[in-house]
Amino acid sequence: MRENDLPAPQRRGRGKSRFDDDEPLYLRRGRPDGPALAEPDDEPDSGDRWSSWDEAVHGPEPHPDWLVTELAARDTELGVLKTGKEADVHLVRRTVPETGRSCLLAVKRYRDAQHRLFHRDAGYLEGRRVRRSRENRAMAGRTAFGRQMIAGQWAAAEFAALSRLWEIGAATGRIAVPYPVQLIGTELMLEFVGDPDEGAAAPRLAQLRPEGAELRSLWEQLVDALVVLARAGYAHGDLSPYNLLVHRGRLVMIDLPQVVDVVANPQGPEFLARDVRVVGAWFAARGLPPDGADPAELTGLLLREAGIR
Repeated sequence: MRENDLPAPQRRGRGKSRFDDDEPLYLRRGRPDGPALAEPDDEPDSGDRWSSWDEAVHGPEPHPDWLVTELAARDTELGVLKTGKEADVHLVRRTVPETGRSCLLAVKRYRDAQHRLFHRDAGYLEGRRVRRSRENRAMAGRTAFGRQMIAGQWAAAEFAALSRLWEIGAATGRIAVPYPVQLIGTELMLEFVGDPDEGAAAPRLAQLRPEGAELRSLWEQLVDALVVLARAGYAHGDLSPYNLLVHRGRLVMIDLPQVVDVVANPQGPEFLARDVRVVGAWFAARGLPPDGADPAELTGLLLREAGIR
């Protein structure tokens, strides 16, 4: 990814930024002008934890009205939404006790170095570098330390891409992604896309059988989103009907840890073309007219938008 394309992380806390190479992204809770820390005998109920908002890198400002940012809030684990090769997604409700204020969050937790699969890392990580040669060598050699560094890169890359794309979507309406709430190490908190009252996630595109005008509308939304990605210098890198949600008729793009810089990564154009082939084939199989989903034509358009052709 291009460094200039990414938003400056928003955070609260004392001391220097913890986005440098040799310090973990964890800060202790509490500060003089905030609510007093609870005493040890006033911990949340079993299964709850205090909100980690003050420890985290925050999503773009202004924060959405629905988001609970009070430090007195508690996070309650509600279960697992999805399991995957690289990460599991959990459902968490953040509540301010005795106020009625709450929000539902999807929490993506990347697996540790011993339990994640790294067989696809090399191509995606081309063009991504950290400042120190020791870290670069460790990642290239897939040492335990290097794999932990890579896990952190996945989470940070997804958070940065979502932040940038959410800002573009808020300004233009041409792309929809979950709001990135916060990042701590390899844990990424996101807006829950679905029915917050029922805790039911929005369906994946692959689960649906749209026809006619609905199919055409979803395709046009997808093209708009891909153009936004290309203009920002990105390819999704792993796009398929399984990481596109449909919420109230709106196509929402998810799962962007492997986002590719199409200029810096030598394989960038190939990733972009593969994304188009996969989703184009799905829409064509559902009956979209061939002239409306020509992969070669769309790939050429996106490469031009990215400034490659």
